[in-house]
Amino acid sequence: MAGALYDENRIRRVLIVAPLSILGVWQEEFSKFAAFDYNLAVLTGSGAKKIDTLRHLNGDALQVAVINYESAWRLEKEIAAWHPELIIADEGHKIKTHNIAASKAMHRLGAGARYRLLLTGTPVTNKAIDVFSQYKFLNPAIFGQSFYAFRNRYFNMVGYGNHTPVLKKSMERELTERMHSIAYRATKAECLDLPDITDIVRKVELEPHAMRLYRNLVKDSYAELSKGEVTITNVLTKLLRLSQLTGGFLGSDESASTEQVSTAKLEVLEDIIDSALEENQKLVIIARFVPELNAICRLLDKKGVRHSLIMGGVKNRDEQVSQFQNDPNVPVFVGQIATAGLGITLTAASTMVFYSLDYSMSNFEQTKARIHRAGQRMPCTYIYLTATGTVDEKVLKALKNKANLAKMLVDDYRTGLNPFQ
Repeated sequence: MAGALYDENRIRRVLIVAPLSILGVWQEEFSKFAAFDYNLAVLTGSGAKKIDTLRHLNGDALQVAVINYESAWRLEKEIAAWHPELIIADEGHKIKTHNIAASKAMHRLGAGARYRLLLTGTPVTNKAIDVFSQYKFLNPAIFGQSFYAFRNRYFNMVGYGNHTPVLKKSMERELTERMHSIAYRATKAECLDLPDITDIVRKVELEPHAMRLYRNLVKDSYAELSKGEVTITNVLTKLLRLSQLTGGFLGSDESASTEQVSTAKLEVLEDIIDSALEENQKLVIIARFVPELNAICRLLDKKGVRHSLIMGGVKNRDEQVSQFQNDPNVPVFVGQIATAGLGITLTAASTMVFYSLDYSMSNFEQTKARIHRAGQRMPCTYIYLTATGTVDEKVLKALKNKANLAKMLVDDYRTGLNPFQ
């Protein structure tokens, strides 16, 4: 659509607003499918850096800026001055609440754009009233500008304090017809056959200070190798510290005390958790290191999300699995890859997030099989959080290709390459 509008000289600038965890997906999809000239920038870093990147997006090619929802409302003034003619709200149910800052900013930005597109698999997450804010962005003529006029027309307020909106039976048809007047809906059954398994790599940009620490650690690790015998053991020991850092922590080994140096992966994970909860989907989160698992559990506790946990030291494994499998109020399972990969069934979820990976092919395959097994009725999705430009990418590639990671790293060193790059 963007290419067609550009070829017809109707647009020159596109703004794509999406959850933080999928910004990089747009970059990948454009590189795969765009058959026209474009210049795309994912706005990351500090506010000043994002503004500078946006201001330098110009030229004859289609200019595409990709930004997350929180940054969009914080930089609303600068985005409006950039004058995007097409605004795309990806996972548009993120603006379902009409009176939050992100939604208000999207309403105002949308009003200034010639074309607007909203993409979502769940326009109604919990209540039909969710559609108002999304349609106010798309086309205010459908349901009007006033949330309260919309609510009064289509809903009865019931329950304690009259705070629960229930769609009026007499208005169901009108609401549906108005929604579909500008919507295109495609069900899974109408689409191409879905694969049994889908792998999604979510690229995570480490903060500048964390990336500096990482590069220094790469340099030090390579220098230390040159001082002694290069063995699989000492190569993997140094790789382990680099893997810890990409997950947000810096320590000497798996059991030593660690310092948190990054929250980049946690922020992306939080976005994935929010999306799963909005869609009433259960989620399995797998990580390698204890500090990561503790940080994930703290995040869930802070959000008030009940969860099951299996890691070293947890004794009631069966109870933890049972409550995740059977209790609708326990939507998240958190597991350590070395201890949660065997002998349990987690088919209540069809999505598994690998926050981090170890280097064992056996652990990798066994852990994935926790959701993709007898009793699973849905296609399974595996999401890998990988820090861009780090060993995360090399580890995932080796596991997917069933390669011997340790041998590959030693061979790299012996041929003059830095095995950690």
